[in-house]
Amino acid sequence: MNCEHRPKSDTEQSKTMKGKEDDVDKAARTKILLTSLSAMVAETTTFPIDIMKTRLQLHGDDSHSSSSSSSRRPASAFRIATNIVRREGPLGLYKGLTPAIIRHLFYTPIRIVIASPADLIKVRLQADGRTIRQGLQPRYSGPFDALNKILQKEGIVGLWKGVFPNVQRAFLVNMGELACYDHAKRLIIQNQIAGDNVYAHTLASIMSSLSATALSCPADVVKTRVMNHTVSNEGKVKYRNSFHCLVKTVRVEGLGALWKGFFPTWARLGPWQFVFWVSYEKFRQAAGLSSF
Repeated sequence: MNCEHRPKSDTEQSKTMKGKEDDVDKAARTKILLTSLSAMVAETTTFPIDIMKTRLQLHGDDSHSSSSSSSRRPASAFRIATNIVRREGPLGLYKGLTPAIIRHLFYTPIRIVIASPADLIKVRLQADGRTIRQGLQPRYSGPFDALNKILQKEGIVGLWKGVFPNVQRAFLVNMGELACYDHAKRLIIQNQIAGDNVYAHTLASIMSSLSATALSCPADVVKTRVMNHTVSNEGKVKYRNSFHCLVKTVRVEGLGALWKGFFPTWARLGPWQFVFWVSYEKFRQAAGLSSF
């Protein structure tokens, strides 16, 4: 009579646990996929701001001539953007987009160092515009040419140049971005400032982008300069390692140089995070996944 309330057998309990584990694995795989899709949307949308940030960070770090007059003039994001469009055309604002998207396919969902070679190629291609502006031939004709030449001249290890400041930057960005976003969104919802909607996601993304930018900008400047640096034909090395780059940058340009490109970085990271998190939250809701 009470058979419907009988305890589950070990086999039934095992099947139930297996079903729950499968659900968790499926949700994890879905989140990774949605993260990659959201990152691709965000990267494509905000990439022109990223190239301006890279050029600003390289301002004053002229690899070809230490006495270049162009590196002595103060730079602004607007002037750099205008120069890019005038000299390289509108598509110049998207130079390096392909490796950037490839990088995010790996970097964003799982945050691993394997993305560093794609990041290095992206920085080199973005920096090539400065070479063109100085009347010189660019180092690379495209991402595959860059990959081939780096392997030939610098070896397989050359693809991981700047990997340590890249790891440091990734750690600081993650700390400021992921933890702050989740915490900010929870506070906004719990304090009934907004529900689990676009308004809450926007406020949380603004807070997390400011935190991530302030923490990671010094490591980002060092990463950009180390990745862009190539050994001269005379075999001279400008930076022995990331610490040497940090010390040399501060000694020559002052402490403020570590935050060069702060506003373009935040101007990029803010919209990037907004597009990323709003896209992700929409994808998450469509897939029926929980908010936290």
